[in-house]
Amino acid sequence: MVTRYAVITDAAIALVAEQGMRGLTHRAVDARAALPTGTTSAYYRTRKALIEALVQRLADLDAADLAAGSLPSDDVPAYAPELGEADLDGIAAATGALLDRWLTDGRSRALARYACVLEATHHPELRDILGHGTASRVQARAMLAAAGSADPDRAGDHFVACVDGLLFDRLAGAGALTAPPPGTPDSRADLTTAVRALLHALTAHPSRNQR
Repeated sequence: MVTRYAVITDAAIALVAEQGMRGLTHRAVDARAALPTGTTSAYYRTRKALIEALVQRLADLDAADLAAGSLPSDDVPAYAPELGEADLDGIAAATGALLDRWLTDGRSRALARYACVLEATHHPELRDILGHGTASRVQARAMLAAAGSADPDRAGDHFVACVDGLLFDRLAGAGALTAPPPGTPDSRADLTTAVRALLHALTAHPSRNQR
């Protein structure tokens, strides 16, 4: 059953993706969700509360995507010790497929996510929304520790930052002009190649770097 929380926040995500943060108002969400005027403000009295709910919805949907694929979610405690090259290749393929999904079916969510992060840079009271990115960094650190990185904490943070940059480049940067069309096998293969190279570089095993 679709909850009122999901109806309101999904409408908010769609508005932000289409119009940016300036388009996010309680009245606009009501109209987009086909709800009686005043419904959104009854659930989220302030704009900050509405943004926080929107960000939580983004985090929930991202976690569901991770759980549906072969990437670990918050429910998976850790990687098995001694990840090998084949394991890293599998992780690269899963990450490439996930990024491609965020460029197609999840495009509105990705756009809304970046808009919220930019909003937080201008409004200190919203900075706590950045904490939703902590889980992915914890997971990446565990993965790179299992893969033998000499500095898994730093490497994990770098992995998340680089993957996020790759998504942004394909979504809104110059990469959108030169990369294969999203939603195609070529797109998934190209994204996988980029992530694989990143993983092998961060694990710093000579045998992997000489591929």
